[in-house]
Amino acid sequence: MNHLRTLTAKFKPQTVKRLTWHHVVMRSVFQTRLYSESGTPEPFLNGNHSNYLEEMYCAWCANPKSVHESWDKFFQASNASAPSDLLNRPSGNLPVAAQTQNRTQTSAQAAKLIEDHLAVQTLIRAYQIRGHHVAQLDPLGILDADLDSCVPFDLITSMDKLGIYGLHESDLDKVFRLPTTTFIGGNEPAISLREILKRLENTYCRHIGLEFMFINDVEQCQWIRQKFETPGILKFTNQEKKRLLARLVRSTRFEEFLARKWSSEKRFGVEGCEVLIPALKTIIDVSIAKEVDHVIMGMPHRGRLNVLANVIRKDLEQIFCQFDPKLEASEEGSGDVKYHLGVYHERINRTNNKHITMSLMANPSHLEAVNPVVQGKTKAVQFYRGDTKGKTVMSILLHGDAAFAGQGIVYETIHLSDLPSYTTHGTIHVVVNNQIGFTTDPRMARSSPYPTDVARVVNAPIFHVNSDDPEAVIYVCKVAAEWRNTFNKDVVVDLVCYRKRGHNEMDEPMFTQPLMYKQIQQQASVLKKYADKLISEGVLTLQEYEEEVADYDRICEEAFTRAKDEKILEIKEWLDSPWPGFFTQSGEPKSLTCAPTGVSEEVLQHIGNGASSVPVKDFTIHSGLSRILRGRAEMVKNQMVDWGLAEYMAFGSLLKEGIHVRLSGQDVERGTFSHRHHVLHDQDVDKKTCIPMNHLWPDQAPYTVCNSSLSEFGVLGFELGFAMANPNALVCWEAQFGDFNNTAQCILDQFISSGQTKWVRHNGIVLLLPHGMEGMGPEHSSARPERFLQMCNEDSDVYPLIILTPKSLLRHPDARSHFDEMKTGTAFQRIIPDEGLAAQNPDDVKRLIFCTGKVYYELAKERINRKMEKEVAIIRLEQISPFPFDMLKMEVDKYPNAELIWCQEEHKNIGYYDYVRPRFRVTVQFKRPIWYVGRDPSAAPATGNKNTHLTELQDMLDTSFNLQAFGDMAF
Repeated sequence: MNHLRTLTAKFKPQTVKRLTWHHVVMRSVFQTRLYSESGTPEPFLNGNHSNYLEEMYCAWCANPKSVHESWDKFFQASNASAPSDLLNRPSGNLPVAAQTQNRTQTSAQAAKLIEDHLAVQTLIRAYQIRGHHVAQLDPLGILDADLDSCVPFDLITSMDKLGIYGLHESDLDKVFRLPTTTFIGGNEPAISLREILKRLENTYCRHIGLEFMFINDVEQCQWIRQKFETPGILKFTNQEKKRLLARLVRSTRFEEFLARKWSSEKRFGVEGCEVLIPALKTIIDVSIAKEVDHVIMGMPHRGRLNVLANVIRKDLEQIFCQFDPKLEASEEGSGDVKYHLGVYHERINRTNNKHITMSLMANPSHLEAVNPVVQGKTKAVQFYRGDTKGKTVMSILLHGDAAFAGQGIVYETIHLSDLPSYTTHGTIHVVVNNQIGFTTDPRMARSSPYPTDVARVVNAPIFHVNSDDPEAVIYVCKVAAEWRNTFNKDVVVDLVCYRKRGHNEMDEPMFTQPLMYKQIQQQASVLKKYADKLISEGVLTLQEYEEEVADYDRICEEAFTRAKDEKILEIKEWLDSPWPGFFTQSGEPKSLTCAPTGVSEEVLQHIGNGASSVPVKDFTIHSGLSRILRGRAEMVKNQMVDWGLAEYMAFGSLLKEGIHVRLSGQDVERGTFSHRHHVLHDQDVDKKTCIPMNHLWPDQAPYTVCNSSLSEFGVLGFELGFAMANPNALVCWEAQFGDFNNTAQCILDQFISSGQTKWVRHNGIVLLLPHGMEGMGPEHSSARPERFLQMCNEDSDVYPLIILTPKSLLRHPDARSHFDEMKTGTAFQRIIPDEGLAAQNPDDVKRLIFCTGKVYYELAKERINRKMEKEVAIIRLEQISPFPFDMLKMEVDKYPNAELIWCQEEHKNIGYYDYVRPRFRVTVQFKRPIWYVGRDPSAAPATGNKNTHLTELQDMLDTSFNLQAFGDMAF
C-alpha cells in the first residue's frame, strides 16, 4: 500500500479524482450489490466516480445533514478522529484563510479515506487469493499441503504487517464499508478492521483452503465467495450431524471388520480418510435433489471395497465372499482381484427416497486410466437420454494425490471437459490426498504446490479441506455438488488426509516415512473425534453412539455368515455396464453368426446421391470439394464405390435402421488424407457447417462426427466408455496414423484386450488404424498388427474390431467395388479368392500366394507385368482373427500342386507372419510347407529412406514370383 500513499502525496488533489473506491459509491447510490457481467474483469481500482465521492465528503464536512443518512453514518465512523470544530462548523462562517485550510484538510482526509478503503479491499483480496497457503489442512499437523512453509507476505499474521497496507494497529476498531467483492459482512455493510481480519481468517485460513481467484468469470467467483464468506453459513442441524456420524460409523467399522476377519489380506483400505464415504454420499444426495438420477463413478483401488459397500451399497456378502480362498471361479473368464471390480446397481436413495442408478467402473492398477472411460460412458448415457445439459446424468472421479499430479491421462481427460462433443457438463473430482505416493514423499513426486494444480487449466475451483473436520468436508462437498449443478463445470475436492497403513495392509511404511507414521500411530480416528464432539455438544449420548456402532457390526456379522454359503464367484455379478437383452443368461451373445449386411440398390443410390451433394441452400463449398463431389456422383452413376464412399454407404445404411453412428478422432471430419469430408464448411460464413449424412432421411438416427483433441490415450478411452452404453450403436475411433495407437497402449492392453475376460465387460468399439508401407518412415507406416493379433483369444466372439484402413488405396483406381457386392443378400467376405485365370485351371497353378492389405495390389500388378496370371493365384485374407480356417482349407485343397506362400510388406518380426504361420500349418495338417516372403526382421517398423523402401519392395516382388526361390529348401 506504500506505493498508493506515495502516489497520493505526489498528485494531490488530482489523485483523488483518479484513484477512488468505486464500490463505496455504487453501494451508496444504489443501496444494493451490483456484480460485473459474467466474463468481465472485476472492478478493483476504478476512478470513474472520484469527483462524486470527493464532493459528497466535502458536503458532509460542511454540513452532515446535507447528505444521505447512510453517508453520514459512514463518514462519522471513518472520521472519528477528525477535529470536531472543523467537522461541525459551517464553512461559510469561516475566514477565507480558514476556509482554504478546511478545504485542504478535507481533501487530505478524503485522500486518506480512499487510500484506507483501497487498502482494506486489497487486504481482502489477498486472503481470497492466498489464504489457502496458511490454511490448517494437514490433520497430522506436520506438513504444509502446498509443500511450502513460507507465509505469503500480504497476509496479516502479526499486527506489524498492517503497515504493508498503510494501516496501523490503531485502525483495528475503525469501521470500513465493505466492497461488493466480499460477503464477510453478511447483512452489515460496514464492519471494523478487527472483525474483517477475524472473518477472513475463519473463512480462508482454518480447515478449508479455497483456490478460485484464477477463474476469469466474476459471477462464478462471487458465487464461491458467498458460499464460504457469509457469516455462520457452515452450520449443521442436529439431525445432519447424526447422519454424518452414522456414515462415519459405517465407513470406519467396515474397515475394522475387514481387518479383524482378514488381517493378512490386501484390501487397500481407506483408513485415515474415512470421511470419504460421507463425502461421496453428500455429493450424491445433493445431486439427486437437483434432479440427477444416474451417477457414473471411477476410482483407483484404495477405498474401493468401502465405496462398494457403503456408497453403491453392493450386498456385503458378495464383497466378503471375495476373501474366501476356496471360492471357485466361474467359467466366464479370468476374473480380477476384488479391489479392481466394478458394479452396476439401482436403488432408492434413503435421504430423499428417489430412485438412483449407480455405476462404479472396473479399473486396472493403472490408477487414473479409468478417467476417460467414465467420461465417455457418462457422455453416452446423456446422449441417449437427450440430456444435453447433464442435469440427470453425472460423473464422479476419485483420485490419489500422487496419481492426480503425476499421470498425464489426468490432463488429457480434464482437457476434454469443455469440448462440445466430449463435455459431460461438469465432473466432481475427489482427491484422497494421503500426502504420500506408495513410499514417495510429495516433495519428490510433484513440482506444483498442490497435487490438484492440473485442474486450474480449465478454471475448475479447488476446495482443499482437512479430512479430520467432517463438517467442513461435508459442507465443501455440498458446495461442490451445487457448483456442478449451477455452472456445469468441473470442480475438485481435495481431502487432505493420511494413510493409516502402508501402501497395502502388508506393507511397512516406517522404512521410508518414520516420523509421519509415528504421528499416525498417535492419531485418534476421525470417528472418535467427531463422536466425542457430538456427545460433548449434547447432540447424542454415549449409549446412542454405541448402539449405532453395534447395529452396523451386527449387519457385517450377519453378511459374513451368509457369505460362507457362496461357493462360486459369479463374475457377471460385477458388471459395470450390462447390455440387457443382448446376451444369454450364460453371458454368450444370442447370435454368433454374421447375418447378411447388404441393402437394396435404391438405398445405395440414395446414400450415394446424398454423399455427392450439399443438402442445404445458400451454402458455398470449396471449389476443390466441388470436384470431389462430382467424382462421387460419377462413381454412383456407374454403381462403383471407393473406400470413402463405401464408408458413407455403411454409415448411412445403419442410420436408416435407427442405429446411431459416432466417429471420433484427430481430423476425422475431413479425414487425415482428405478423403472423407463428412463436415462441409461454408467458404463465406465463419463456423457455418453442414453434415450431409444427417440429412439422408427424416427419421434416421443421428450421426456424430467430431474432431478430437490431439490425444490418443484420453480420446480412445473416452470412446471406449461411450461404446459401453449401447450395444446397438457403431462407435469408431480413428487414429491419424495407425502408428499412433501405441500412445493409447494402456487402453488397448488393460481395457480393450482383456476387459471382457477380466470383468465380463461388453463393448463394441471399432478402431480404424491407417496402415501400410508406403515409404513414409517408421512413424507413419505400421499400426503394429502383430500386437493386436497377440492379444486376441482366437474366439469366434471377438469384441471389439480392429480394422487396418488404407492410405494410398483411398484413391487407387483398382481399390473399388461394384454395387453388386453390397446389395441385399451379400455379407462380409472373410477371404477374397482368386477369380482370374488361375482359378479356372487350379491344377496348373504353381504358386498360391496368401496376403492381406495393400500388398495385394502390388502383387496383382506385378503378376500382370510378368504374364503369370495362370501360374500364380493370389488370395486375400480380409479377416485375420478369428482365423478363417474353414475357408482357407477349401482354397488350399483347390490348388493341390501349388507352393504355399505368405507374403507381407511388413518386416518378418512385425505384421502377421508369426500369427498366421502356425494356423496355416494346422490348416494343411502339417503336410505342406508355407513359405515367408517379405522384409527381413527389423527393430524399426519401416525405413525412412525412399530408395531403400523401393528396393525392399522390389526384392519382395521378385521373390514372390520367382518360382525357383525355395526349390528343395527344407521346411
